[in-house]
Amino acid sequence: MKYKTKEVGLFDAKTHLSELVDRAGQGEEITITKRGAAVARLVPAERRQPRDPKQAAALIRQLRRGLKLGRTTIRGIIEEGRI
Repeated sequence: MKYKTKEVGLFDAKTHLSELVDRAGQGEEITITKRGAAVARLVPAERRQPRDPKQAAALIRQLRRGLKLGRTTIRGIIEEGRI
């Protein structure tokens, strides 16, 4: 459900914040004004899709291929932390 953008004064926004957050969560965009000028917008958060663990592992493997340590070794890095 997509709502039309609505303007709300700062005092009303503070008074009804919980309700405005619920409405934003349902897709409404709310502009908060101070003395008639827009100062902020309350918009729905992006909904992230859960990532498939196999896709995540493949992405990690792909990123590791380009990783260069130079003369440093993984063993050296681990031992530096054991002081």
